[in-house]
Amino acid sequence: MSRGPLGCLFEVVETLVLTVVIFLVIQNFVAQPYRVEQESMQRTLEEGQYLLVDKLTPRFDTYSRGDIVVFTPPDDAGSSATPFIKRVIGIPGDRVEIRDGAVWVNDRQLEEDGYVYERQPTEATGDQERFVVEPNTLFLMGDHRNNSTDSRVFGAVPVDRVIGRAWLRYWPVTTLSILQVPAYAGLSTAGDGATPAAQPAP
Repeated sequence: MSRGPLGCLFEVVETLVLTVVIFLVIQNFVAQPYRVEQESMQRTLEEGQYLLVDKLTPRFDTYSRGDIVVFTPPDDAGSSATPFIKRVIGIPGDRVEIRDGAVWVNDRQLEEDGYVYERQPTEATGDQERFVVEPNTLFLMGDHRNNSTDSRVFGAVPVDRVIGRAWLRYWPVTTLSILQVPAYAGLSTAGDGATPAAQPAP
């Protein structure tokens, strides 16, 4: 039996509602698109590129040293509500020190030549050079060290302010690639004293 106009309209509306619900579920709990708005991650990520942010796996796994994450900046970061994007340098239990133009974690110098912009030396941008990463926080820094407002200024960021882990760059299509997580000699990915990640922000 053929459906009347009202039946067809109901089907269309039902399909649209279901599509919207699926989209909202995916965006809120699985993955969310993100446009790079700052220059603090050059050359790893350029302004205007689009990423897919994984919001699912951090719900049952910890963030790792070297991950690139999108987060809501602290209230005292002196910026708009635009989310920040930085690299995880220190995880719970780490001791982070900025000295000799380099980053030291747990008394080991990080090898960062593969991603730091033009191999810039890393300098302290606030009054503090030594940090202890507290439970349920992350020490975050931009790859463009001379053009990044990060944990050197506002300290470690609570995990519950982290929206998710950036894992796929998809636009422009010529830049399509999975974002790799570097390995750091002598340091485990999870680190000592790491605590489970809190639920990411909605």
